[in-house]
Amino acid sequence: MTELSGWGRYPVVEGMERASENFEAATASAALSRGLGRSYGDASLPASPADVVANSRRADRILGFDPGSGVLRAEAGLSLRDLNRVFLRRGWASPVSPGTQYVTLGGMVASDVHGGNHHVAGTFGEHVRSLRMRVADGRVLEVSEQTEPELFRATLGGMGLTGHILEVELKMERIPSAWLYTETRRVADIDDLVETLLESSRRWPMTKTWFDSTQRGPGMGRGFAVMGRWAEAGEAPPQPPLLRERLSVPPLPIGLVNALTVSVFNKLWFHSQSRPRAAIAHPQAFFWPLDGLLHWNRLYGPRGFAQYQCVLPIERDTRVVRRFFAIMTRRGCPSPVSVIKDCGAEGRGLLSFPKPGISIALDVPLRGERTQALVDALNEIVLEAGGRVYMAKDVLTRGTHFRAMEPRLPHFLEVRRKWDPERRLRSALSVRLLGDDV
Repeated sequence: MTELSGWGRYPVVEGMERASENFEAATASAALSRGLGRSYGDASLPASPADVVANSRRADRILGFDPGSGVLRAEAGLSLRDLNRVFLRRGWASPVSPGTQYVTLGGMVASDVHGGNHHVAGTFGEHVRSLRMRVADGRVLEVSEQTEPELFRATLGGMGLTGHILEVELKMERIPSAWLYTETRRVADIDDLVETLLESSRRWPMTKTWFDSTQRGPGMGRGFAVMGRWAEAGEAPPQPPLLRERLSVPPLPIGLVNALTVSVFNKLWFHSQSRPRAAIAHPQAFFWPLDGLLHWNRLYGPRGFAQYQCVLPIERDTRVVRRFFAIMTRRGCPSPVSVIKDCGAEGRGLLSFPKPGISIALDVPLRGERTQALVDALNEIVLEAGGRVYMAKDVLTRGTHFRAMEPRLPHFLEVRRKWDPERRLRSALSVRLLGDDV
């Protein structure tokens, strides 16, 4: 028995965790797989203390790589950080990078992660060729579009509810250097932010914007946009970038993130980006800036925090983003990590998160019913717009809201029933959002 939580440090539950280099054996009779625990909420938490969770972190071997095609085969516990350590200096990168390197390949599949290049590259699942899986009845299968297409698509973004992912085969991206060429531009308000993001996405393969979540009135949504691409060999430093050692946040008795500290931080950060600039950037600074501070989630204190991420379609009504921001700022949302990205076409995963529109991500200190009321109000806007929330980041969305947002859910549940009629595979998230029994 051990205490388990997601990266948001809420909820904390008791569970039986089993880790082994032989991950295939570790998954026997397990109800759920878990990697590095970097999903924010309850996605990798057991539904009951009696459920065994199989941890993949020791199953991290690279099994094969073809430098001609870029096809990689590895165990599900291989982390993106270790993948980068081996391949970036050799001219290869993951085709999709989420906001942290501390995620396993299995977790990247289960969450069908996306990055700032979603509008051109899609989700991680679009680059996955095959999966080796243990399904609920104990069989170990090779699953792909050719062998079991419905199970394959349900597993991309299926949050581990369709089977234990043992191995992942994907196509890596060939890159000219391991450095990034970037441009940064400040934006004045929410309308300027959205317009700049959409315009930049037509010209740049990687785009993202940071905004000041505490600013109200005419400057609501002010922030800055960052655009990037892999630097050409002639633009980049001759030596590949080192993945730097990090500082670490110690356990804190109280949270340091509150309305006052976030307001001060956001103002300083906004005014530090006063002029447009171009630069050659370290990949860690561009893709994974928070990885430079180990255990940064401790800054929120023992009560923890929630990350909320949604996607808002804007094709019919671009003003929906302004309405979302109005509710967010009126109810108080002191988020130091506030990011907007442009999303492209919907992926093939049956519950994959992105769809065409604007993705908004917020980190919010947990303050009981006040935080729950904020999430409820934001979800009403998301529902009205035809958007959805990201399960890998969620911990407070109500099941009724989620089911109303997700017209693809009946198809997913049909595939899940076919492969796991007794619902042997389950999680705290599946209880909360899908109505599984505890």
